[in-house]
Amino acid sequence: MKPKLSAYVSESVAQRLELAARRPGTNKSAIVDAALDRFLNPERDTSGDAALIRRLDRMSRQLERTDRDLGVLAETIALFIRYYLAITPPLPSQDQDAARALGRERFEMFVAQVGKRVASGGRLVADVMDRVSASKPDLFMRNVEEGAPLGADQPSDTGSRSHTAAGEPPEPSPARREEVDNV
Repeated sequence: MKPKLSAYVSESVAQRLELAARRPGTNKSAIVDAALDRFLNPERDTSGDAALIRRLDRMSRQLERTDRDLGVLAETIALFIRYYLAITPPLPSQDQDAARALGRERFEMFVAQVGKRVASGGRLVADVMDRVSASKPDLFMRNVEEGAPLGADQPSDTGSRSHTAAGEPPEPSPARREEVDNV
């Protein structure tokens, strides 16, 4: 024997309950019982909400990975541009036309390679991250506790180098710094 329950509901809920109970194979008690069970036990939800939550969790993890990949990509590009601008000397005016032609040719090759990679579905960032994490799993976590810059593994004992321990280029000359700042 089931316990009897009396409850007050709003007029609109009562009307919808009445309409739902008119369907064949159901009654008010069964509808209220299922609704209360679902409300009080969301883990036992059989309507698909649990599947939707799992899907949303999976999408959230994918977005987190994408965000991480974009962060790595942005840092990589920024460091490359900074390094390139800091070390590339200005060309004499007589060599600039040949350099522009070579630059256009290299850029066309670059665009073709990117197009080929995108068309094949390959992801260079993911490939690089997989290789790095397989060969040096703690690379991105070194010295984080101490607040050291990423990649600043150990002080260099090879004497004076052209790069700092954090992988940054040397300071450009004052004239070159002005050119870099004006770009």
